[in-house]
Amino acid sequence: MKLNLAQLQVGQKGIIDDFDIDKVPLKLLEMGCLPGNEVQLLQVAPFGDPLYLIVDDSHLAIRLETAEAITISITNPS
Repeated sequence: MKLNLAQLQVGQKGIIDDFDIDKVPLKLLEMGCLPGNEVQLLQVAPFGDPLYLIVDDSHLAIRLETAEAITISITNPS
């Protein structure tokens, strides 16, 4: 099932398929947000932004707007 990163539920994992290069900062790419890497949603801030993730053993907090630009495939549907 294809979704964007913002649609993950807490605890779900997925594989990054693609992203909008104009909306994803270079720093995230350097930290491992690349196609083929696994991502897991750990926590969502109280107002839904930012999202706290693990991407290939790196802990990241990203904005909801950025998460919506990253397409993933779910690996463990809940």
